[in-house]
Amino acid sequence: MADKTFKGKISAQGREITVLSVGTADDFISLTDIAKYKNQEEPNVVVANWLRNRNTIEYLGIWEQLYNPNFKPLEFEGFIRASGANAFTLSPMKWVNSTNAVGLFVKAGRGGGTYAHKEEYQRGQTYTIDRLANSLKNRVGL
Repeated sequence: MADKTFKGKISAQGREITVLSVGTADDFISLTDIAKYKNQEEPNVVVANWLRNRNTIEYLGIWEQLYNPNFKPLEFEGFIRASGANAFTLSPMKWVNSTNAVGLFVKAGRGGGTYAHKEEYQRGQTYTIDRLANSLKNRVGL
């Protein structure tokens, strides 16, 4: 990932979330800061559990195929096939390195964490809500 420039923080429900930017267009939101809502001591575990979910992997793969010409779809397919197994794990770094993903990046060290492209994050929320709504509709026969 290209050099990141610290842009600032945004506030959500009384908590600060780090936002990094590339140039003037690409903002990345800290998933690690968001995960602290669920687990202050180990937000990386929350992110890792989110990432091993099949729906998450499907969404990330779709996003990458649309916006990343260098994405490796065969590696993505391997993760889809493996997801759902109890022993399956997928770290953000493994996802990025294996698939050549650009929608997520991992920053090590002080101020580090896992970051998602703002569009990927925003559309991911909508994708998840839509899948949940469709699942509920199917269950109640709508």
